[in-house]
Amino acid sequence: MGERYDYIVVGAGAAGLSLAYHLVQAGVEGRVLLLERAPKTKNDRTWCFWETGTGSFEPLVFRRWEHLWFYGEGQALRLSIAPYAYKMIRSCDFYAHMERWISGQPQLTLRYGEVSRIGEDQQGPWVEQEGRVYWGRWVFSSLYQPPPPSPRYHHLLQHFKGWVVRTSGPVFDPQAAVLMDFRLPQRGPACFGYVLPFDAQTALVEYTLFSPRLLPPEAYDQGLREYLEDVLGVGRYEVLESEFGVIPMTDAPFPRRPSPRVIRIGTAGGCTKASTGYTFQRIQAQTRRIAQALRETGRPILPPGSSRHALMDSVLLHLLERGYAPGERVFSRLFRKNPPQRVLRFLDEATGWLEDLQVMASVDIPVFARAVLGTLLRRWGVGAWR
Repeated sequence: MGERYDYIVVGAGAAGLSLAYHLVQAGVEGRVLLLERAPKTKNDRTWCFWETGTGSFEPLVFRRWEHLWFYGEGQALRLSIAPYAYKMIRSCDFYAHMERWISGQPQLTLRYGEVSRIGEDQQGPWVEQEGRVYWGRWVFSSLYQPPPPSPRYHHLLQHFKGWVVRTSGPVFDPQAAVLMDFRLPQRGPACFGYVLPFDAQTALVEYTLFSPRLLPPEAYDQGLREYLEDVLGVGRYEVLESEFGVIPMTDAPFPRRPSPRVIRIGTAGGCTKASTGYTFQRIQAQTRRIAQALRETGRPILPPGSSRHALMDSVLLHLLERGYAPGERVFSRLFRKNPPQRVLRFLDEATGWLEDLQVMASVDIPVFARAVLGTLLRRWGVGAWR
């Protein structure tokens, strides 16, 4: 019989570390074991989100902006998003902070090594790491497994490459991030630039696409060069860091509970917003709810998500995937015809029916209606989904 813990968390990334944090903050008693392949020391990703006020990880916010730029259909919109702020956390800062924090929490143990198996039998759930078996009352896993493919659901990818660049002169607006810049040759449903300025000469610049398949590696570098040189007019620049990411954009249901006491969290547990790819704040909401449920009931009971907003995600994915309207037109009309605060509330799933309809109808009522019908027919397995 291996070592026994109350809670085992497989994966010490954003989801696993956030769950550990919220378990402690909620006052959940019991020993917690975190398992991760190897120490995380690199700045391998960037998490961005919007919120009002201060959040749980406010000291880790590297930059924040109260204005956003949007470029599309020949228009440049500089949007004030107050009372929201758009915030950026670097993964290297998050990992280092959480490792220091864990070392001061006696109920938490962090161990490194490859996890080979997760299972459950009559004695409870267990995890095998480097030949050692650990048993727990509950196991939470952030190891990603894509949902089974199904023609009834949409399966796009958000894929991007980013460079942190330093330019020879002032180029960027330090007071405003560039949320979407469609002044690029379009490839697939959507292709845009994304800029997080650190100062007037330094920024994280990303080349981002929504499409069913990845590009050859060299195509991302070419896209970044075109965006920097042809769109932003940057002459000389130095690449300081590089990152690459792929985020699933799917409305297919994720199996959140592969066995009674094994629960998937984070992207593996369906936390990624299907229509946008934003994940960090949804991870905080999910792991906070798990911790509260454990404290109050002893069981990690999760309420179902909003079926209405899930339908809205599916409609937007259907509209993009089937090509009813170019991504540039869809997002341009969303931001041109709605206050940005309404769009952000909509993406946060904090709107009611009236605001939902206002947002979706701003795309184009006939196109929206066609996408709703196509989504429902697809879900029911009827016809050609048009």
